[in-house]
Amino acid sequence: MEYRNLGNSGLKVPVLSLGTGTFGGTNEFFKRWGQTGIKEATRLIDICFERGINFFDTANVYSIGDSEIILGKALNGKRDKSIISTKATFQMGEHPNDKGSSRYHLMNALENSLKRLNTDYIDLYLMHKFDRSTPVEETLRTLDNMIKSGKVRYIGCSNFAAWQLMKSLSVSERNNLEKYVVYQGYYSLIGRDYEQELMPLLEDQKMGLMAWSPLGWGRLTGKIKRGLEMKEGRIKSGGAVGSPPVEDEFLYKVVDVLEKIGEELNKSIPQVAINWLLQNQSISNIVMGARNEKQLISNIDSVGWNLTPEHLNELNEVSTQMPIYPHWIGDR
Repeated sequence: MEYRNLGNSGLKVPVLSLGTGTFGGTNEFFKRWGQTGIKEATRLIDICFERGINFFDTANVYSIGDSEIILGKALNGKRDKSIISTKATFQMGEHPNDKGSSRYHLMNALENSLKRLNTDYIDLYLMHKFDRSTPVEETLRTLDNMIKSGKVRYIGCSNFAAWQLMKSLSVSERNNLEKYVVYQGYYSLIGRDYEQELMPLLEDQKMGLMAWSPLGWGRLTGKIKRGLEMKEGRIKSGGAVGSPPVEDEFLYKVVDVLEKIGEELNKSIPQVAINWLLQNQSISNIVMGARNEKQLISNIDSVGWNLTPEHLNELNEVSTQMPIYPHWIGDR
């Protein structure tokens, strides 16, 4: 297994981590992603350890805490060998303070996550989205105190706009507070918006990306092809709810090339799609999901080989998207 630095930190992490959005499935939204219980989760985690993966990503909002509970139980006796990331910000209850990045909410959220995960500390604590109603300094000072307390080791953010991330980094620097070391965001062959604003920012600030949904919300699993009736899976079960729209013809063109390259290399469509991401050096880690052992092992086999420059060019060309303003102006 290849290891890279977690963004702007000295922590070495495997290039693949196991996302646990499929753990639990105890509410309607996350049921579409998966319903992995403790026994199945323990087996998936054992496979990860066998293949050199010790990094596990969750969030308090996944099945409203049940994902953290299952992960904590599945890691029983293995916590000292593990790296855990979890997140806070989304709604966790009916009270107005049961969401956001205020000091009040984050301190409660962290304590609750620690209990559910059955651990004394979180290796990486991420703000799940930007909270416009809370001063940035309040959030960052709270996170800084969490690190000083020993309950959190590193901090990061997810789903921030580029200006929101840059403002946060500036506030940390101005006030001598801990900085976000890594950004977790959506990036796939059919979702390359990250490259326009966020990637140059992360490269400039020496941060890294934890890429989530590398298979485009399940659209690059090989179950969706031109002229093929959709098979059972995340998309058919409604798991694409909340995802950005993707035009059918664009998707089919990308899948056509993935399939062709996969046949040439004896690799699956998902393996080629994940390996394409790994060639981007701004990536620290790819958060992969898996509903079962077969999917997990197949995704892990995305590592240990490289696409050729010719294959990369083919994939880059077929998946190119129109830049947003002002990037379409280009260099003049």
